[in-house]
Amino acid sequence: MSIIREEVTAASKNELAAVAASRLIDVLAPATAERDAHVSLTGGSMGSAVLEVLAAHDRRRTVDWSRVHFWYSDERFTERDSDERNITPARGLLAQLPAAVIHEPWGTEDGSLDDAASAYAAELAEAAPEGQAAPAFDVVFLGVGPDAHVASLFPGREEILVSEATVLPIRNSPKPPPERVTFTLPIINGALRVWMVVAGADKAEAVVRIRANAAPQEAPAAQVRGSIETVLFLDEAAAGI
Repeated sequence: MSIIREEVTAASKNELAAVAASRLIDVLAPATAERDAHVSLTGGSMGSAVLEVLAAHDRRRTVDWSRVHFWYSDERFTERDSDERNITPARGLLAQLPAAVIHEPWGTEDGSLDDAASAYAAELAEAAPEGQAAPAFDVVFLGVGPDAHVASLFPGREEILVSEATVLPIRNSPKPPPERVTFTLPIINGALRVWMVVAGADKAEAVVRIRANAAPQEAPAAQVRGSIETVLFLDEAAAGI
């Protein structure tokens, strides 16, 4: 399948984060004037960089944050306060966005990995329109690994092909920690906008695979798309410039 993507390139990681944060405000300000909005965040350094800009942005008060629901497309199944969790470095930044609703998968102290996936799926369904399994996300942010994985959907594994579930438990992840909870591809692709935020020369080969629309088992990131737009936000190193 051919996927049309917009590419946005910035000179540095910090400039890239600023561009992505401003564009998110452009989406959320009009949306929250009328309704609740749903945003799926990504972990890693780029995810934190975008939130840092967002929390200090001079237009942040144009968004009704009480109507914004933040989710994570994947999370490491560890204790909730573990430094390995995607949300851990973001908690202080998210607290600066007043009254935003934060959704996160269970930690190990809450139950089993399978129960954590089931509970997160139930939480998605509760926030969805009647008859739907999940809300249509206004924006899904995704990081991309050097192997072209997104969320916890890794090359060469069957999870990228799952179409029935909304959330999966991941065991024996090729990237530690080994146990995780992840959105499936259909939930990601049900978003209005999918934005991949990618920085660093070590991601350049993954970007090549995305541009080539590589097969799911070779490059999960090449298969993600939003119903309105799919955007690759790249710094010059990741873009191969």
